[in-house]
Amino acid sequence: MNVVDSSGWLEYFADGRNAAFFAPAVEATRDLLVPTLSLYEVFKRVLQQRGEGPALQAVALMQQGQIVDLTAAIALCAPKASIEHRLPMADSIMLTTAHTLGATFWTQDADFHGIEGVKYVARKG
Repeated sequence: MNVVDSSGWLEYFADGRNAAFFAPAVEATRDLLVPTLSLYEVFKRVLQQRGEGPALQAVALMQQGQIVDLTAAIALCAPKASIEHRLPMADSIMLTTAHTLGATFWTQDADFHGIEGVKYVARKG
């Protein structure tokens, strides 16, 4: 199972330099878990940059994976990850979602570099 960080989704949709890194996780929809928080973050960014139509298309593609709601259990475990790894709220929720579900977390956010269960690639450019 895989969880792709919002930065990874945006990189994939923009066909950025790291898009090929995220492609295996994004395109394997049977094994793809999509936190609702990621839907929010991606929709907001694409809406700001490209408008509502492209934002709706982006989240429609994301919803080909299994949507994962923010549960009380995840909400109560995320602060531990936040403190342990010095992560902001959204990042700790995304990581905790992946860990709780036994998924690999894919990202290009340097805050996650070296954390167990994370596939990290440095941002290019």
